[in-house]
Amino acid sequence: MTRTPFRRQTLSWIALAALAVALLWLLAPVLMPFIVGAVLAYALHPLVEALARRRWPRVLAVLLVETLAVVAVLALLLLMVPVITKEVPLLREQLPLLAARFNEHVSPWLAQHGFDFSLDAASAKDLAARLFEGRVEDWAATVLESARIGGSFLLTVIGNAVLIPVVLFFLLMDWPHLVQRLQALIPPRLRERTIGFLDECDAVLGQYLRGQLLVMLILAVYYSAGLALFGFDLALPVGVFTGLAVFIPYLGFGLGLAMALLAGLLQFASWYGVAAVAVVYGLGQLVESFLLTPYMVGERIGLNPLAVIFALLAFGHLFGFVGVLVALPVSAVGLVALRRLRRLYVDSPLFTG
Repeated sequence: MTRTPFRRQTLSWIALAALAVALLWLLAPVLMPFIVGAVLAYALHPLVEALARRRWPRVLAVLLVETLAVVAVLALLLLMVPVITKEVPLLREQLPLLAARFNEHVSPWLAQHGFDFSLDAASAKDLAARLFEGRVEDWAATVLESARIGGSFLLTVIGNAVLIPVVLFFLLMDWPHLVQRLQALIPPRLRERTIGFLDECDAVLGQYLRGQLLVMLILAVYYSAGLALFGFDLALPVGVFTGLAVFIPYLGFGLGLAMALLAGLLQFASWYGVAAVAVVYGLGQLVESFLLTPYMVGERIGLNPLAVIFALLAFGHLFGFVGVLVALPVSAVGLVALRRLRRLYVDSPLFTG
């Protein structure tokens, strides 16, 4: 059976796709820093190009933008420092009291339902002393021992922390030429349509990033103000951390919620702290899920608020945590593709008759 040019071309594309998938599968363990670096480069390169248009030397523009990005990440991590320094002494003092309150209020309720469980206040006090009154040398020895046992994981973390900024620097430096070289690989007959499609996707994803950033800033202000109104000493670091960390669906909110609950329990040593966190975070989650994200992110990328909620639920059901993380950007690209398919359908003989 003779093979037509179209069939040979199709088989060639299938072979190339299979080779690309095989390479991705084989190189998956070492690709993570390069993928993260590429995503960060895509998000940050507009700032570099804006500085370059103002006649900044490109290397200085790249160094400035990358430095600001690293400082932003470190600042987010450093928000946990006042939380830790404040909570550790309180945890040492409040752990026996919390155990006593548990025995007073929770244990009788558990006993009514057939669970005989209580906490020993003396043991809790001894545990707090052993955990939080150790010397610095003991903590250092524990850290070093953990590093020795989990050395491979530690080396991977350190390696990625060093490699990602390096990858990001070179990608930002060479971004325009890299884009031109990739565009040159597109077959000439498809180049104009493909580049137009990619430009449209780029504009939509830019709107998504700007909308998401606005949501994060609003939530950071809301959580900080809400916790402050209830009298939390750590309202600012916990609230700002929660607002900025919501970029990571579920995990970011969960970490902020856990920090707020711990702060409330240790500061107030009563159900007041838990109730305050439930009110602030419950209302914040509702506002973020049904108002801020649908209207400030969904409308910017052209998605109806109901479509945003459906996309988050559907991708989360199909792909779990990763699905929720990529739901809106992938939906934005899919929306661009659907618009083009609709134009093709409207212009086709199938529609016009």
